[in-house]
Amino acid sequence: MTSFVILLGGDLTVTARLRQQIRGARAIAADSGMMHAAALGLVPELWVGDFDSAGSELAIQYAEVPREIFAVEKDATDGAIAVAAAIARGASRIVLAGGLGGQADHTAGLLGQALQIARGGRSCLVTSGAEEAYPLLPGRMLIDLPAESRISLVPFADLEGLDLAGVKWPLQSRHVTLGSTLTLSNVALGPVTMGLRGGHGVAIAMPRFDSHD
Repeated sequence: MTSFVILLGGDLTVTARLRQQIRGARAIAADSGMMHAAALGLVPELWVGDFDSAGSELAIQYAEVPREIFAVEKDATDGAIAVAAAIARGASRIVLAGGLGGQADHTAGLLGQALQIARGGRSCLVTSGAEEAYPLLPGRMLIDLPAESRISLVPFADLEGLDLAGVKWPLQSRHVTLGSTLTLSNVALGPVTMGLRGGHGVAIAMPRFDSHD
């Protein structure tokens, strides 16, 4: 499996869990996302974007990193350009780090992009370190969470045949309509398994951390 971490400009809390999730991954920075590289111990192999927010200090610090510069007025976000670059390099798993919080439109766009990545047969995680989002598509999925973590399933369409186990309030073969709050604010008992026959959405988790994480 070829894993890539895309460094985005949103908030990022560096935890032991996040370090484990990106261990061995290659890195691509999207514009100001380069600010997270040092904290994660990464030197990206590529830096892309319009460079309207990266700043001169980062430019000096990472002068050796190859850059692809794009116009400010373009048809894709810097993050989308970075994802395309990772896919072109053979990514089978993509972690979008710094992709939650911040501008609501960018966050919503990234969640949609994560679904598209998953539809292409690739594993995808969107994370701020404190929160994680996973694309939810037909099939089965396991999310390894510590007990007492919060988890919500947000439907982007009606969900058909939803199974949810390893949580305080499990579900079996449930129909969940678009806009329903039935699957919000559940509590993990440990690793969470889910299955889906039809529809799509995202699973959003807030992992419970020990004081030393």
